[in-house]
Amino acid sequence: MDTKELKKLTERFSPRQLESCIKQQLEKGENGCDVIDETDQVITELSKAEVVRELMDKGLRFSEALRELARRIRAVYGKDADS
Repeated sequence: MDTKELKKLTERFSPRQLESCIKQQLEKGENGCDVIDETDQVITELSKAEVVRELMDKGLRFSEALRELARRIRAVYGKDADS
């Protein structure tokens, strides 16, 4: 998913709605957020959108929230110098 699609998801859905779409995808293999792909890819993309939206709800701009998401992902993989 590219940045434009991620931004559209964060603008259209709240974190709660995105979480609901993740649960729907896990349970039914489809979701109400209209993200269509293999289940693992859908869950990954919806999860990213949920994190970005939560950060935006805390006052970060989309670009700042996206950078924070990238920092968190790098930290998980042990590639962040700040960790």
